[in-house]
Amino acid sequence: MNEQAVTISHAKDTLLDLLIRFGPRLLTALLILAAGVAASRWVSRWMGQMLSHRELEPPIRLLLARVVAAACLALFVILSLQNLGVELLPLIAGLGVAGAGLALATQGVLSNVVAGLSIIFAKPFRVGEYIAIAGVEGMVHSITLFSTTLTHVDRSHVVVPNRKIVGEILHNYGRIRQLEVSVGVAYDTDLPRALGLIEEVLQASARVLKDPAAVVQPVQLGDSSVGIAVRPWVLVEDVTAASGEITAAVLAAFNSRGVVIPVPQREVRLVDERAAAR
Repeated sequence: MNEQAVTISHAKDTLLDLLIRFGPRLLTALLILAAGVAASRWVSRWMGQMLSHRELEPPIRLLLARVVAAACLALFVILSLQNLGVELLPLIAGLGVAGAGLALATQGVLSNVVAGLSIIFAKPFRVGEYIAIAGVEGMVHSITLFSTTLTHVDRSHVVVPNRKIVGEILHNYGRIRQLEVSVGVAYDTDLPRALGLIEEVLQASARVLKDPAAVVQPVQLGDSSVGIAVRPWVLVEDVTAASGEITAAVLAAFNSRGVVIPVPQREVRLVDERAAAR
């Protein structure tokens, strides 16, 4: 019983001694870390506001703000460790060894980060542009260090790892696209009049851009009709709606002005075999 009491008393004395020796240092280190977290958040917001007045892409602004915040927090962590009396050189050496092992274990993640930095600074495409890459296409919704997110016309999202983008053939449509609408008219149609009607439809459409100018021209002599290509330029987000609206408007204009859109026809002749034999 006496031995247990002595052991408990010794443990209490040891704990009290540790609190007296390291308690103030530990409390100071925690206060330094709390100040570092608050300072890094303030620096990140300040950096973001300052960079918002610069002509920089959103991913670059976000990256720079996070790097500055991380550097600020790292400085306060070093100060707190020094306050605790931790030797920094052995700690840095140990972190270096751990970092090398972590890099080998996360090669795919690191390759995405390197590719993301390449995309952010080289700017092969920007947010809001329509691209086709790695077998998928869509409007660029966001660019991060790890992936690029595309938005489809059906409002679905495609997340492409950055390492799948760098080194691939990229088709960047930009922020506008050219529609491909085709219509056929009868061979006896007044072709300049039909082309003029299509031009009127395009000029009346609010979705069709005035510059670049739309292309309207006959492109094919079919079996029963003359094919006319209608290729106006529209914003990427208006592609689906504009295609349907222009097609319906051209049909309505042709019907109201008596322009015939012929249906495919084929003439079949029956030959009397007995008459042919004579």
